[in-house]
Amino acid sequence: MEPILERSDTALDLSVILPVYRNAFTLREIHERIAGVCLPKGVRYEILYVNDACPEGSGSVLSELERGYPEIRVVSLAQNGGQQRAILAGLKQCRGNRAVVMDADLQDPPEAIPALLNHLGDGVSAVFAGRQGRYESPARLMTSRVFKTLLHLLCGAPKDAGAFVLMDRRMIDRVLAMDASSPFLVAMIACSGLPVRSIPVERAERPDGQSAYVGGMRLQVALSALWWVLRWRTGFVRTEPDHLS
Repeated sequence: MEPILERSDTALDLSVILPVYRNAFTLREIHERIAGVCLPKGVRYEILYVNDACPEGSGSVLSELERGYPEIRVVSLAQNGGQQRAILAGLKQCRGNRAVVMDADLQDPPEAIPALLNHLGDGVSAVFAGRQGRYESPARLMTSRVFKTLLHLLCGAPKDAGAFVLMDRRMIDRVLAMDASSPFLVAMIACSGLPVRSIPVERAERPDGQSAYVGGMRLQVALSALWWVLRWRTGFVRTEPDHLS
């Protein structure tokens, strides 16, 4: 596991965390769009790409971007652990007072980041970009709704929540204190005990082919998430008390 970086008075305003797996085609555009959102607003930011031991050309594109842009950092995992573990690796390394997690495949629009920022605060520690639109096949949308309804009933997660979410530092620390044996970010945020909300954000269709989550893998992720919540509710998943201040 990567060590958690010590924070200082020079902490950044925002960390943008993107797990990367087979995203070579979209990485340059996603960087341009994130920079286009953050730079005009004077936000001190970093972009953290977490290379989840990707077997295609994403690694070389990330190395090129990291050499060309000082705001980019690349965290390379030794072996593929899946999207959720890649997200946690990014959260452990991020230096921002706030962090936004999003996909690197252009389905999550960086242009929604300002709206998420506008709804964070006043006691709210996380804002989900609630998924709207016909961004995948009707069959996948239906099974996703079933899973999210179950998740909502078990832990109160917003029914439209996905992995595009903005968190304040308190939420980041709370999530990192949780058991990570089978992590699922949406459930961890919902079980944090901190206030969360969701705002509607149009999600785009995937521009570069099929998602890495297909068939049995989607079922495995869903069952793992539900199992994590059940363990949390029955007290088998613990939070380290030192992180809850």
